[in-house]
Amino acid sequence: MLEKRKNRMKKKWVGIMGIGALALTLAACGQSQSTTASSEGSTYPLTISNYTKAEGGTEWTKKDETFTKAPSKVMANTRPAAELLLHLGLKDHIAGVGATFGAADSEVADEFKELKDLGNSYISKETALSVDPDMMYGRGGLFDNQDWGNGTVDSINEMGIPTYVLESSVTGATFDSVYKDIDHLGEIFQVQDSAKKFSKEIKTRETNLKAEVENNKTQTFAYLHMSDPSQVVVYAAHDESFFNDMFKMIKLDNVFQNQTGDVSEETLIETDPDVLIVGDWSTIEGSITGKQVIEGLYSNPKLSSMKAIKNKQVYAVDYNYLFGYGYQSLTGLESLVKEMKANQ
Repeated sequence: MLEKRKNRMKKKWVGIMGIGALALTLAACGQSQSTTASSEGSTYPLTISNYTKAEGGTEWTKKDETFTKAPSKVMANTRPAAELLLHLGLKDHIAGVGATFGAADSEVADEFKELKDLGNSYISKETALSVDPDMMYGRGGLFDNQDWGNGTVDSINEMGIPTYVLESSVTGATFDSVYKDIDHLGEIFQVQDSAKKFSKEIKTRETNLKAEVENNKTQTFAYLHMSDPSQVVVYAAHDESFFNDMFKMIKLDNVFQNQTGDVSEETLIETDPDVLIVGDWSTIEGSITGKQVIEGLYSNPKLSSMKAIKNKQVYAVDYNYLFGYGYQSLTGLESLVKEMKANQ
């Protein structure tokens, strides 16, 4: 699982972090439905169809979550999850935020700084419960009882705490899942007007981004998840439907998306994708930066024959833009398109 690989890599990068990384092997995405809310306003109790999975499992199944009131003490398990709530005007409803690393959304950066920071890493269930939440919410891969997880959905629900797993973080999701999440949060907190306004803003940006690359030809890419510039590690992102869909928005096609298991350095060279994308952890003190990874790739003699190396088509993207499963990915894509155009 990539979550375990990322855990090992980030411990190596930043000793003080001691974190486990994101679970990315999620499955069974479906469309959630509200059973008692209307588009004009919510009434309580409000039931939302969401997800659960067994401890250590990979398959998600639907599970109803019932809210008797608008949650007032939400634990958001990542920065991107908290930033979404801020855009809906819900700052006073956030009790704490875990995994606060990653590029900040400048529009809500000042508000984010006022939130309770539970750690610049993935947080444990004990830490998540320390803020006495009346809702746990965020990235699905972190709903586990591992030391990097905030508890399984079922174990949290058994404590009388409702959960909301972002649909965008479940395998099978596309970027459209972001709009479903915004709608559902609008219902849960009775802020439908704010949700509709924000969805419209995001949709406009998405439309403009697609228009900007409309005449581009589709290119292939591979994603490298590396903790050492000299050691090439390819992540196929086989089950990462959100990740793969967002890159298709800018006409980049993950060349290994249908491959299960590890991808060797030799296979990468033989496949020879047009573009290479690397993760960037620059926001974490002491971590390897995207620039360092790129320099390592360009100086690696084994890769010298590859198109992406010869054409200088290797780009670094902040981790939260790659695997934050939120509207923030648009910012990363917008920047990537500009950088690629500048290199033409």
